[in-house]
Amino acid sequence: MTDIKMPLRDLRFVMSEMLDTEKHYESLGYEEATPDVVDAILEEGAKFCENVLAPLNQIGDQQGCTWKDGEVTTPEGFKEAYQQFVEAGWAALPHDPEYGGQGLPPSLGTIMSEMVGTANWSWGMYPGLSHGAMNTLEEHGTEEQKQVYLTKLVEGSWTGTMCLTEPHCGTDLGMLRSKAEPNSDGSYAISGTKIFISAGEHDMTDNIVHIVLARLPDAPAGTKGISLFIVPKFLPNADGAAGERNGVACGSLEHKMGIHGNATAVLNFDGAKGYLIGEANKGLSYMFTFMNTARLGTALQGLSHSEIGFQKSLAYAKDRLQMRSLSGVKNPEGPADPIIVHPDVRRMLMTQKAISEGGRMLVVTCAQLVDVTHKGDDEAKKSADDMLAFLTPIAKAFLTEAGCESANLGMQCFGGHGYIAEWGMEQNVRDARISTIYEGTTGIQALDLLGRKVLMTQGELLRGFTKKVHNFCQAEIDNEALAPFVTKLQELNKQWGDLTLHVGGKAMENPDEVGAASVDYLMFSGYTVLAYLWASAAKVANEKLAAGTGEEDFYRAKLTTARFYFERILPRTSSHATSMLSGASSLMELDAEHFAF
Repeated sequence: MTDIKMPLRDLRFVMSEMLDTEKHYESLGYEEATPDVVDAILEEGAKFCENVLAPLNQIGDQQGCTWKDGEVTTPEGFKEAYQQFVEAGWAALPHDPEYGGQGLPPSLGTIMSEMVGTANWSWGMYPGLSHGAMNTLEEHGTEEQKQVYLTKLVEGSWTGTMCLTEPHCGTDLGMLRSKAEPNSDGSYAISGTKIFISAGEHDMTDNIVHIVLARLPDAPAGTKGISLFIVPKFLPNADGAAGERNGVACGSLEHKMGIHGNATAVLNFDGAKGYLIGEANKGLSYMFTFMNTARLGTALQGLSHSEIGFQKSLAYAKDRLQMRSLSGVKNPEGPADPIIVHPDVRRMLMTQKAISEGGRMLVVTCAQLVDVTHKGDDEAKKSADDMLAFLTPIAKAFLTEAGCESANLGMQCFGGHGYIAEWGMEQNVRDARISTIYEGTTGIQALDLLGRKVLMTQGELLRGFTKKVHNFCQAEIDNEALAPFVTKLQELNKQWGDLTLHVGGKAMENPDEVGAASVDYLMFSGYTVLAYLWASAAKVANEKLAAGTGEEDFYRAKLTTARFYFERILPRTSSHATSMLSGASSLMELDAEHFAF
């Protein structure tokens, strides 16, 4: 089934009604991002995604990528779709006009990426990885590097990758062994093997620009001795075109559970010519520019798979006849009632709706913060950077965990048919599953949130967000229509701080307490962040209904979904809090050799 529709009405609700995108863009000086331009981007982007990319999604899963003698062929139609993408200027949308970009807000690029990912996540990873490479070069590259590589990446004629992981070294990058030996011409000879490289080899562009972590001969041990390099598949000629083949080759493709349409490559660097980005031994800090872009991109994946599952299972639930409603016949002309009348099917659909729509609010919120980091004044940039630092691990980990849940619920709505490939639901589950793993697993994001972003800042970044929640609750304290949301939100906001103090105090005696509490802390945080966003959405919906509107059904659905979220999903915070308070002892007590006998 390829009948995926881009959720344009909901996007407009979040962008224009909740977050006032027009005022946001005006305040930052994005003069070209007028309402007409934004609307045209949404409409044309939706057409491309629905008509070109979505029909290729199942083809990509069935055909996969093929490897032969180091060369990779992408599935049928992928290359042609990419050419249309580049010709339409989508690749250049949010980038600097000095290097061929259109100078539009990064948040518009994020919204386009959501639509692309919902239509065809595997395909979307090819241009998606390029954005991280572009952001890294834009921030840390020399002017020459920008002219040679960034212009081609912005144009879309070349794509980019990030090469971190090695066979023995995943999250612990201090263990990486790839070497960079200085050449007499100022370049470096890069040698080593990188694995799990998304879009690492393909036939869609003339060249691929690898952004690679490696060690110089005299580098300090650990993460302090990592440098960052540009290593192109083909070395650029004097005229800027791809020329001589570099010493990097695709040794194989990984055989994966999902995202078959994207090439996940093993890359062997054999004295490949590379060029240092920035200063030596500061590569990991530079790479975080790429990784943070990728983490927000992965949050989009959780949202995309949730949206796919919701759309398809909703359509199926309206059509599929099974049993009669417990409260009386709803389809007297048919042999049974549509399954959407059954409470448990409603539970699954409403959960998917609350996750996908709430997730969209969080993603667009983060995307607007990225806008501010690009064009705000110094004070605004600092505030936006701090808020992004806090929200990024939550967005990445919480939305991917919730996205996997939502994809599974979508499959469950189909019953046995969900297990059959033709409906696309089992593909959605398989494709979604990687999202909780790459760009830092849920556990790694949780440690980043609780350890680095909260405890190591003495709660400063947390207070930046809880203050927003507090101010919202104080402003709406006398609003009877929002009382159920505000009361619970106030309780959670206080509990969030109390839990933080409790875990922090215990961690001073035993550092393992941080790791023991971290995932529960992150999930508690994610549910609370979405509660704030759903309460904000309820406020907007109430105001629209009070003012009179021709879209009463839309706004009433928002209020119903907000109520469902608070009554049926938000109580999960209680179990996460209980688990956190139980401490580390039951986790760490058992000796490793006694796990099994």
